[in-house]
Order: sequence, then structure tokens, then C-alpha cells
Amino acid sequence: MKHFAYLFSLLLVSAACQGNGQRRITYLPDTAMLANAFETYREPTITHRRFKHADIEPLILKRKAGQVFEVTQLGISVLKKSIYQLKYGSGPKKVMLWSQMHGNEPTATMALMDLFNFLEAGGDGMDSIRQLLKIQTSLYFIPMLNPDGADVYTRRNAMDVDLNRDARAGATVEGRLLINAAKTVQPQYGFNLHDMNIYYNVPSTSTPVTVALLAPAYNAERDINEVRGNAMKIAAGINRILQGYVPGGVAKYDDTYTPRGFGDNFQGWGASTVLIESGGYKGDPEKQFIRKLNFIIILNALIEIAQESYHQYDIDEYEALPFSDSKLSDVLLRNVGASRDSVDYKIDLSINRDEQTEENDYYVRSHITDVGDLKENYGYTELDADGYHFMQGKIHPKVFGDVGEVSLARALDYLRQGYYAIQVQQLPDQRLHGLPLVVFHQRPPTPASPNLGRDANFFLARNGVPAYAVINGYLIDLATTPREEFKNYVW
Repeated sequence: MKHFAYLFSLLLVSAACQGNGQRRITYLPDTAMLANAFETYREPTITHRRFKHADIEPLILKRKAGQVFEVTQLGISVLKKSIYQLKYGSGPKKVMLWSQMHGNEPTATMALMDLFNFLEAGGDGMDSIRQLLKIQTSLYFIPMLNPDGADVYTRRNAMDVDLNRDARAGATVEGRLLINAAKTVQPQYGFNLHDMNIYYNVPSTSTPVTVALLAPAYNAERDINEVRGNAMKIAAGINRILQGYVPGGVAKYDDTYTPRGFGDNFQGWGASTVLIESGGYKGDPEKQFIRKLNFIIILNALIEIAQESYHQYDIDEYEALPFSDSKLSDVLLRNVGASRDSVDYKIDLSINRDEQTEENDYYVRSHITDVGDLKENYGYTELDADGYHFMQGKIHPKVFGDVGEVSLARALDYLRQGYYAIQVQQLPDQRLHGLPLVVFHQRPPTPASPNLGRDANFFLARNGVPAYAVINGYLIDLATTPREEFKNYVW
């Protein structure tokens, strides 16, 4: 077995633990190698979050013909879509990984497709990893547990049930499939792979929580037994790698015991289970960077399990991670001047852009999420608007034939003149557009005001002259040409 006794160029040192004579492996991951593996084996057919069941099914079924994976159809969803399990390896350590039990949480599914490519490859200097995993572990992957939700990019399944609240009742067909798979395999380790909203921040900082980790509780007292303790050690090892990519961008997820939750129940069933929640990272709307992080941390965690090197980490290292906070927004404007009934005042405004799915794409609808003193809040984009005043925009008097008549340069010129919206005569078949303008067909937009829940379409002006525009929640400096992609819609 010398072909995997020393993994590539990683440092592996065995040392006797004091007192009990057990061997403890000290392991230093080669993160450059792991990152290179991702770039080499990234699945090229998946480039955005809103892929469908029909996009990944061929990637699964093509592996039936090979000798690397054992592909099994576990069953079908409510809407008769196949749900598969892929098994790799024949070792004694059984690991179960499931993704996208919430249909709009696809990041880990992308990473699993990349990981399948890696495991199936060879002759690249990384066969020692594959051999280690093949001999020491049996890996059971269940990608896209909720295909019905995935196809419409929604959290719940076609029965409108949250699958992650069905571990106790087993009322859903998909939930029962996972329960039965767990009973059949009886894994010693589990990975519950999710996404969370991008508005979680590390407490008292503007840093987004890019990945949240959790060793779920198995009882209301949140006791730590050996099973949960091992999950904490695995999570501590994951955190160490993540700190090299997103320093200070990792937190713990809420550890309140959830008797209906799968992670909590897997922990109670004897599988050391880690919840991985993919959060937010500035400039990564399609979560392709976080996809890379998922590939790296999942592959490395499997290596740690295979060689049991996760015992080198202390539970206290996991416990030291802060719990995630939720005080982040897409845009935060501080000290905005406003007036009402002859009363002048200054306020902070937080703005979020909510995604609305349109086939394989999306547009956003923005609204003001909070108003007032927001000193402890943060934004992916922030502006100190001291000296600027909230100003309503105007609708351009011309009615355009269609949205294609207006270029980006012309749109910016209109904004500088105080026009924020245009009307078009024809409603296009493709209603998504990328202009920094509100575009409508018949019904004009509601006039703006700095009030909770209102649409975020207004100007920040100095001496009556627009300096910044906020269009559908996008902050635009009118002195520059924006580089951001606008995900807007013809109303």
C-alpha cells in the first residue's frame, strides 16, 4: 500500500497520543493541489445556479457504464423524477453525502459533479488520493434529493413540504428515500449540504459568512458525545482550510436542536454529521467561487476521514467559531438627507434585491428593508451619503418602441438628467434586460419615498443635481460607468 502511505506532497506524521497509545496523524493539506484539482475537473456543462434535473441526470447516468461508481436509482420524486445514489469505494468507513434537499440550494450539487469527475480520473499524480478513498471509505452520494424543487428553484418539494423538516415523520417520498438510504447504509459519517441566504455576516463585522458549519445537536441539551465530537473535529479541519480562502468569513450555524431535521437525526442515529451552508461572497452571484470552496473542503474532509487525521483537531477550535449574525444587506446608505412635511432629517437605509426565477435565469425586485439608525448593520455596497438628499426620479416623456432602442450610455445620460424610468410600446418575449433603468410597458412605477418596504428607485442629489442613482436596488455612481451586471425586468 505504499502508493498511498504518503499522499502526494502532504505532510503526514504519526505520533502516539499521550495516555492511551492511540496513533494520531498530523496532516497538512496541500491546498494548492486541491485548488488545481478543482480547476482541472470542474464540470463544464454547469455554469450557473439554476440548472435543472435534466442537466445533471446525464452526468449521473453516464457513470453507469464505468467501473468507478455504482449508480442506483433510489426512487422517484413526487413529479416522477429519478433520485440517484452514487457509491464510490469499498472501505470500512461509510460516509453519506446528500445535496439540494432544498431545491434552491444548488452550490454543493455543482461541487459534487466536479468531485465525480475527479474521482473518475487518473494518471494525474493524484491517484494516491483516489486509492486512499477507495480502500478506506465507502462514499454514498445523493445529489439533488429534491429535483422537483430544483426545477422551479424553490425550497420545498412538490408537496410544499420542507424536506429538512421531515426526518421524523417521513411524510414525503423524498424524505423517506433518505431515511431508508440511511437505514440501509448505516453511515458513520454524514454531510448535509445546503445554501443559506447571503445576508448572514460574521458578528460585529461587514464580512459575509461565506460558509457556515455546524455539528448538529442530537438532543435539546446539545450534549457532546463521541459522535458529535468527531463531527466538530471534522468541522474544525474544514474551517482551517477555509480561513486560507476567506479569512474571518466562517461562522457556526444556529445549533438549536431540531427534532424534525435530518442533520440532527443523522447525528442521533450515530453518524458524525457536518452541515455545510454555502452563504455569500462579494462578486460571486452565481456562487462559482463558493462552488470551488465546496469541492476543496468536501474532498479534504473525505481524506481526513479516510486516514482519521481529523482527530488532530480540538473541539474547542470548532466551539470558538462565532455564530452567524444577520445584519447584512445588498446596499446600505448612511446619513441620507430626507424631508417630510417640512421636517428635515437624516436616516440610514438598507436595501435588498430579491431574486425572481425566470426559466434558467433570474431578475431582481428590490425594496427598502430597514430605515433609521443602522450603525450596527452592513452592506455588500455601502455609501456614506452625508450631504446628499433623497430625490424622486422622473419618467422620461418619450415612449420607446422597445428596450433595445436604449443603450447603456443613453441610459446613464437619462439618469444624470434625473430620469429613472422609461416606457416601451412593445412587451418583449424576453423580458429580462440589463439596463440601469426601470422599464415598463403600461403601468408606471410608484413614486419613490424613503419608507420601509418601498421599491428602491430614487436618486441621491446634491443641490438638486443627481450624483447617485438607486435603480431596482443597484447603487450607481453617475460620475462613472458601472461594471455591475443589472438583472432587471420589463414590467
